[in-house]
Amino acid sequence: MTDEELHGHLIDRQGSRRDFNTPVLVVDLDALDRNIARMAEFAAANGLQLRPHAKTHKSPEIARRQVAAGAIGACCAKLGEAEVLADGGIHGLHITSPVVSPPAIARLVALNARVDGLMCVVDNVDNVHALGRAATGGKPLSVIIDIDPGIRRTGVGSPAAAVELLEAIRDEPGLSYAGVQCYCGMQQHIEGYADRATSMTDRANFVREVIAALTGAGGSPNIVTGGGTGTHRIDATLDLFTELQVGSYVFMDSQYLACDLTGDEGGSPFETALMIDTRVVSNNATGMATVDGGFKAFSTDADPPLVIAGAPDGSKYFFMGDEHGALIVPEGKVPGLAEIVTFAAPHCDPTVNLYDTYHVVQGDTLRALWPVAARGRSR
Repeated sequence: MTDEELHGHLIDRQGSRRDFNTPVLVVDLDALDRNIARMAEFAAANGLQLRPHAKTHKSPEIARRQVAAGAIGACCAKLGEAEVLADGGIHGLHITSPVVSPPAIARLVALNARVDGLMCVVDNVDNVHALGRAATGGKPLSVIIDIDPGIRRTGVGSPAAAVELLEAIRDEPGLSYAGVQCYCGMQQHIEGYADRATSMTDRANFVREVIAALTGAGGSPNIVTGGGTGTHRIDATLDLFTELQVGSYVFMDSQYLACDLTGDEGGSPFETALMIDTRVVSNNATGMATVDGGFKAFSTDADPPLVIAGAPDGSKYFFMGDEHGALIVPEGKVPGLAEIVTFAAPHCDPTVNLYDTYHVVQGDTLRALWPVAARGRSR
């Protein structure tokens, strides 16, 4: 069954959230749509294009809602994600990680032939030439020079290296230079707004040095893509980016909710739209219940999940293995057997990747089931 057929079978079912098999990935439809609208309005008000990152949701359905609200396309961390979104009718795709292996480059060229506005990053001259050879004779492939923001993961680390890449791109008739990327991942989760702004200003100054060198070599970038949920308000003040790669704003996991995103102590402009419902499967111990969500239900690269509903205030979660978690209740009644306890996602991207399906709700009513279509597409 294709993704489109699966989507058609699942959408528009209705039922009660109380009847879900748990653990289950739940999306609040109204909160999701409000988050999408707020970021679209912010970008438009600040003269920025919006190319949201689909590695967060891995869903053509959500990407379509973002495009309908004004996004020009979507970012994808991996080629496989881009292929899934293209199958779902999304154009304007940008692959934010290098594509280097011969089989992947062949897939990239094939994808470029069937979608509009595809872009990919480069940070190595050898990769530029490999892409150029593969793209020669067909539709030109747009490439973006990736700038290292200081974490040494991907990207060029100096203006001179960027100019060297520009010259290599010019030597390849099958390639088209589109601009630069600098995604400052380390800055996204700095909790204090002022500290985050200081760090982003420093990184922006480095990007300006790279752009100045490229401009001096005749390669002034039409696109400067980057930014993120944690820095989006700061990004808009830098007079640098042309588009934002924001992703987690659609769901707002616990990591981003811990950050001051606005600097005015007014709370987050975005709402928690992604939750995990679990059930109590044992409550024999005093002050504790066991729920049916463990390592297989939540990402483990962040703090343990926070309780949203179904347990007294102050209740805390601890992992108890693959299938189970402990809910420690400081005071009040321990939830009863089979009662639902709802948690916020500790880190939305890898948590989403644990599930096949979003259960989309309005209140306690199930409105749709959306496949996590790009789940596991890490290559």
